[in-house]
Amino acid sequence: MAGGQRRAAGRVLLPTLLLGLCWRAAAERLRYTIPEELGRGSLVGPLARDLGLSPANLPARKLRLSEDKQYFTVSGENGNLYVSERLDREEMCGEAASCSVSFEALVQNPLNVFDVEVVIQDVNDNSPTFSKAALDLEIVELTVPCARFPLEMARDADVGNNSLLTYKLTDNPAFTLAIKENPDGSKQPELMLERALDREKQSSFQLVLTAVDGGEPVRSGTVQVRINVTDANDNVPVFSKSVYVARVRENVPAGSLVLRVRATDVDEGSNGWVSYSFGNVPDGVRALFSVDSESGEVKTVGSLDFEEKSKYSFDLEARDGGGLTGHCKVQINITDANDNAPEITMLSVSSPVSEDAPAGTVVALLKVRDRDSGENGEVSCELLDEALLSLVKSSGGSYKVVTASALDREQAAKHQVTVVARDRGRPSLSSSTALVLEVSDVNDNSPVFEEAAYSAYVEENNAAGAPILRVLAQDADAGANGRVSYWLAGGSVDASAYVSVEARSGALYAQRSFDYEQCREFAVVVRAQDGGEPARSSTATVRVFVLDRNDNAPRVLWPAAEAGDRVPGSAPALEPFEVVPRSAEAGYLVAKVVAVDADAGRNAWLSYELVQAAEPALFRVRLHSGEVRTARAVSERDAAKQWLVAVVKDHGQPALSATATLHVVLAESLQEALPELSERAAGADSAAELQFYLVLALALLSALFLLSVALAVLARLRRAGPPAVLRCLGAQRLSVAGAAFPADFCEGTLPYSYNLCVAPGRAVAEAAWLPPPLPSLPAGELLGGEPSGKRSPSSITGAGEPPADSDAPQVQYALGVDTSGFTVSHRFSAGRRLRAPLLTEEEREEGRSAAGSPARCGPARSLAVCLGGPAVCERPRGAEPCCSEAAGPAAAGSGEPWSEGGELPL
Repeated sequence: MAGGQRRAAGRVLLPTLLLGLCWRAAAERLRYTIPEELGRGSLVGPLARDLGLSPANLPARKLRLSEDKQYFTVSGENGNLYVSERLDREEMCGEAASCSVSFEALVQNPLNVFDVEVVIQDVNDNSPTFSKAALDLEIVELTVPCARFPLEMARDADVGNNSLLTYKLTDNPAFTLAIKENPDGSKQPELMLERALDREKQSSFQLVLTAVDGGEPVRSGTVQVRINVTDANDNVPVFSKSVYVARVRENVPAGSLVLRVRATDVDEGSNGWVSYSFGNVPDGVRALFSVDSESGEVKTVGSLDFEEKSKYSFDLEARDGGGLTGHCKVQINITDANDNAPEITMLSVSSPVSEDAPAGTVVALLKVRDRDSGENGEVSCELLDEALLSLVKSSGGSYKVVTASALDREQAAKHQVTVVARDRGRPSLSSSTALVLEVSDVNDNSPVFEEAAYSAYVEENNAAGAPILRVLAQDADAGANGRVSYWLAGGSVDASAYVSVEARSGALYAQRSFDYEQCREFAVVVRAQDGGEPARSSTATVRVFVLDRNDNAPRVLWPAAEAGDRVPGSAPALEPFEVVPRSAEAGYLVAKVVAVDADAGRNAWLSYELVQAAEPALFRVRLHSGEVRTARAVSERDAAKQWLVAVVKDHGQPALSATATLHVVLAESLQEALPELSERAAGADSAAELQFYLVLALALLSALFLLSVALAVLARLRRAGPPAVLRCLGAQRLSVAGAAFPADFCEGTLPYSYNLCVAPGRAVAEAAWLPPPLPSLPAGELLGGEPSGKRSPSSITGAGEPPADSDAPQVQYALGVDTSGFTVSHRFSAGRRLRAPLLTEEEREEGRSAAGSPARCGPARSLAVCLGGPAVCERPRGAEPCCSEAAGPAAAGSGEPWSEGGELPL
């Protein structure tokens, strides 16, 4: 028997303790069954798996529970449902036949709700109890056998089989235990007398009553039954009803009469007096009800609450003066009153919600509950004054707040709605709560310019970098989606070459100075782009009009401007002229001054005015047309040649002007005017030539002055001598190559001498320079015939000494003279004059005949060499040295004989 009970207990509890029984009761509803008294952390069921969620999606879906009292918790790692608090079915549900806990499981992304119900199964954790430790009975000894005496019923807080009680009584030959079934199915223990009592033999009895429940394992409770055998009182109190039923509203005040019981006893005297009291009842019953011991009235002493308990059952006891008791059962049903307003609980709010969320998106979950029953607990829910959101009823009294249409953050960034729940009681009760829903922005709006096209007016000649105008675009989006940047996106010209735009402010600046005459207007396209992803943009056209400024003077087209300076000797250019007959009357049209102005508007309006004329009273110029007309009739006294100057002015600020010169010839015909024109051209030509020669003379005078200054400086330097450093670096002045002149050359035997002036540059180019293989000798020794070192006044210093004339340029020349078969090679210092005897004609002829050379020419002359001079000259002996400009490169090295007035070849 014990083994079978254990196996049955195992079959019942083992599956329950491991996982519990789980099944789907309806769509989106889960049910689990677990026993009570499970420890904290015990597994209820794999909630995430049953909802179709994988462990990898749990962080994103954010699975959580919404129960008011957290009996359970869900793991964020595996999604399993666990027990978080001690579960006591009797505390949670009382005497209810079934006990369950319902709550919602919420998931995000997208928002959804699932109903979960956990059924709490009863376990046999409560033993049967009696309200008293001992039951006292008084039985008259004259009581006939088979008489029954009701005993107190035991109570078991468990339900179902765990609360089914059976009773046992200790064995006694005078008493046995009888069981009576009540209408509600409960069993009433009764003590039955088996044989007549004799007080004199035994005046009392001690028995033990045991109550056993039907749970596994079996639990029991006991109470002592003490029986006292008395005389006379042989009738027990009897209630008019075995079960009293009453109904009372839950909102009745304390002290209200619920019902009245009545019991009678046929005995007389004190044995027939009856008192009323509670039997074995819970303490909760005593806190809510009271029974009057004399009248048997049952009244309320506390506030009744239908929502807590809707029915109360308890026993009342009637006792007479002899100690005999009678029992009855009282059942009080509580009637619900509409005393509870609906309760609104926000389970989840997805705020903010994106404005591009489609219609039907769940934005909030709420639960509405009314603790009343019947119509009092039927609740309807609605949203006030909100067309963009709607309520969708879900299972278990839950509601979903969904979008009824597309949201637009730009129209409403926040939606505050009122949720109203109202029951159907009489009177109806309602409650409300506020739901605030923020709308997050998406980049669904492009920037919008204040104007589709802008116009800007800028004066020409503006400074580069000058501001033009500022464009502004508004973006209805928020944050980065509404942050606008500006760019150039093209135009009628190269936009970047003309203007630039600041990215943040939209200010346009000129990149360079504008010129109205080159560009009067242009258009650029400015793009406004937001910072969203993807970016949105729009464009606006900016037309820039360049305003004219008076920066161009009028330009005269007729009469044409005078020709510039012409080259002297060229044909004179005729200036424009007009021929006016001498018979012209006043108002005769002479000519018309034609001028244009590149500006525009008032800056190009031209006016004409006569400012100068040979005969101011003879002509007048019309102000606006520029026509030159005679102011009076032409007379014979007027000069044939006339001229006038007209000024052309514009109307700008400031005004600019130009002048036009008009020449007029007073003559009856062109043939008559030609002589006047010829004289005028000749006079003009003479004046031009005179001006040319004046300029040329001025240039020559300036050149002569500069040359004089240069010569003076050179003469000064010649007298001062060269610097010492140049002396040290100077080359040897004179050298002898082989032969020497005869000693008597210095005696002056030759009747004539030549003066030779050689320019340094020409000497270098034309003379045959010989290398100086021999030591340099003084010129006096060579030409003067003084080998002993005697020097003539005109001799040159020896090697390494500076020349007597330090101003002479340090240029060395070699002079070769063919003298009767021998050659004299000598070095000269530039700027020095050397005298050397030459052979006579006879000697030369003799020498040439012997050597086959040409005949001698000319008398003997003395040769003066002027090194540093520009020419070659000859003079008779005794005359002053002279220099001629006839010397030239053609004579040098020609080999011709020297003659009077001829050139000396070098």
